[in-house]
Amino acid sequence: MNNSLTMDKPFPDSLLDTGVQGSIGRPFDRIDGPNKVSGAATYAAEYAITNLAHGVLVSSQIGAGRLVSVDADAVRNLPGVIDVVTDFDRFIRVAGQGGETEAPTQGVKTITSRGEIVAIVVAESYEAARDAALQLPVTTEGEGGAFDFAAHRAEAASPPDGVTPAHASQGDVEKAMVEAAVTIDVTYTTPSQNSAAMEPHASIAVWETDGSLTLYGAYQMPTSDALQLADALDLAEDKVRIISRFIGGGFGSKLGIAPESVAAAIAAKQIGRPVKAVMARQQVFEATVRRSNTEQRMRLAATQDGKLTAIGQESLVSNQPGEDFFEPVGIGTHMIYAAENRLITHDQVPLNLVLSGSMRAPGEAVGMIGLECAMDELAEQLGIDPVELRKINDTSNDPEKGVPFSSRSLSEALEEGARRFGWDKRQPPATRREGEWWIGMGMASAVRGNMLMESSAKVEIHPDGSATISSAMTDIGTGSYTILAQIASEILGIPLTRISLSLGDTNDPPAAGSGGSWGAGSAGSAVYLACETLRETLAEAMGVETSTLTLKDGQAIAGNHSRPIGDVVGKGLGATGTIKPGQQEEETTQASFGAHFAEVAVNAVTGEVRVRRMLGVFAAGRVLNAKTARSQCLGGMTFGIGTTLTEEIVHDPRDGKLVNRDLAEYHVPVNADVPQLDVHFLHERDIHANPIHAKGIGELGISGAAAAVANAIYNGCGVRIREFPITLDKLLSSLPDPD
Repeated sequence: MNNSLTMDKPFPDSLLDTGVQGSIGRPFDRIDGPNKVSGAATYAAEYAITNLAHGVLVSSQIGAGRLVSVDADAVRNLPGVIDVVTDFDRFIRVAGQGGETEAPTQGVKTITSRGEIVAIVVAESYEAARDAALQLPVTTEGEGGAFDFAAHRAEAASPPDGVTPAHASQGDVEKAMVEAAVTIDVTYTTPSQNSAAMEPHASIAVWETDGSLTLYGAYQMPTSDALQLADALDLAEDKVRIISRFIGGGFGSKLGIAPESVAAAIAAKQIGRPVKAVMARQQVFEATVRRSNTEQRMRLAATQDGKLTAIGQESLVSNQPGEDFFEPVGIGTHMIYAAENRLITHDQVPLNLVLSGSMRAPGEAVGMIGLECAMDELAEQLGIDPVELRKINDTSNDPEKGVPFSSRSLSEALEEGARRFGWDKRQPPATRREGEWWIGMGMASAVRGNMLMESSAKVEIHPDGSATISSAMTDIGTGSYTILAQIASEILGIPLTRISLSLGDTNDPPAAGSGGSWGAGSAGSAVYLACETLRETLAEAMGVETSTLTLKDGQAIAGNHSRPIGDVVGKGLGATGTIKPGQQEEETTQASFGAHFAEVAVNAVTGEVRVRRMLGVFAAGRVLNAKTARSQCLGGMTFGIGTTLTEEIVHDPRDGKLVNRDLAEYHVPVNADVPQLDVHFLHERDIHANPIHAKGIGELGISGAAAAVANAIYNGCGVRIREFPITLDKLLSSLPDPD
């Protein structure tokens, strides 16, 4: 049985509102948690495969040029070495982008960035493979290359449209800037960043006797990743299976296949044995994806009472030559504030650096820095409270498309956040001191577009009354196992402890996977639809109308008659649900909204910045699990702290070498950098989004978070830094007199 729904109409009546099991919204612990903390959860590199060989990847050491030769014979006779495998045509030059179904750029004879994977050494042990890989002679020839963003910014050109238009305009921003009572024209810059997930990219490739490939991989989107891998290896789509049960973080870096997958598969085929390839941390930094650096010219025009008349955000980003993906810096700016005149552009500088790709909240994470800091500057010029300025420019309709928002609680989030945070106690810049420390408060709005992606899931009820959910959906640490079980539990009345799941396997129903904050809404809706069909079948078996059937604690109850659900289904019962986006995406603009508030201390002598407290207030439709949702927002806010204060990929402008390519030198926030964070959710339902009325939340928490911290720094010490991260060397020379 298959229940398919295309979201062409609102879905006002949800079974999650009428279920009586009490599984939705509660802060359930992750059902996969015990396996993870005990080591029982199997990650990509941990499968016990018989006759497994170990592969170590070999990287190019030039930034641009060509591969001349790999002298495999020089290391083949070293102890334990099985083979040195190269395939200059089929090895992938760069990682895949999320959702693509064709192979990423192949052919490693051309080297487009330092760290490109050109060979894999296979041995009986990891140590033997590593030793040989370090000794393998690789001959290359350098041929020019562009490595310095500033030196090549004049070569920027408009890329093809992506998830947002590369160039979009409305009205006349230039004229509005001339005529406005108050204007802002400033430039903000952000550096390249790395996702820095705990688990490195890893693959185990196993060729089956029928010529098909099974790949155990750390991938967020197995369904589309299997298509990428099949295309790279010239295999039929049904000949590739990806298994990705548990993923130790991804943040976008594992949306598409990475070079280790193709290398492991080709090596396994060549030696006739399964091969495991795990990227070293340095290779993760060099050969997967980065978030592009950005340069954002922000222009705002407003009336004296704070009404925006123009918004301009003209961004420069970077990527490798010939690659289409661009960081969609202005994606949130399109929808968050009303203004009659608008200009949002993206031009891309071709550089021979690590591939640019999606990193948590691509676009909003960095684009909201420019916009929300510029709004803070505008508020100061106008003499209007920053919260009030944003409320003045709130809107119920999309300012560019003219359609209504499916739900929008921005002003409510701003008001509730200000009340909870004690915003009324904020003082003018550089006026509040506590010993050596300047104290400041800052805030910013948050927005993240909501997306529904085609996904399917199968739900089966077994004769013993238990249930199983199966889908190619993944869990990257976000709580998918728990949330999907909660949805099934609520609709079917089966206790959470009696529901098991099979996720991350392309042999199960296809799904869009984890990315874009669409996971819960998409896969969760597929589970909902499957359970809806099962509920109808149970009612029919009980001889009652579905509306009169109560399912609770494993019992099917109709009137005064109750039977165990397992008895009702007999030998078992299964159904598949499929959700698809439809007209609701055209008839409404869908997004989650929120507000960040931060308090920081800036040392008057050293310029050190410490975040003292932070609050996020968010509205994202139905909250399915209060604990996992809060955890996602805490993670996003922590990302924001890192973006403001520490995170920066440093490239050598002479040859593109990534200088800080590990977690010792690339500084993510650690425990001492992060205070107790407070998260509050507003009650909201979105009947236009999906049958479960939930919207994306995973990336909402990072949107605007960095700007709130930056604005707090300015309020504290009176120094406005527009080049991120805001490190003490940038503050020191401008700090007020410490005395």
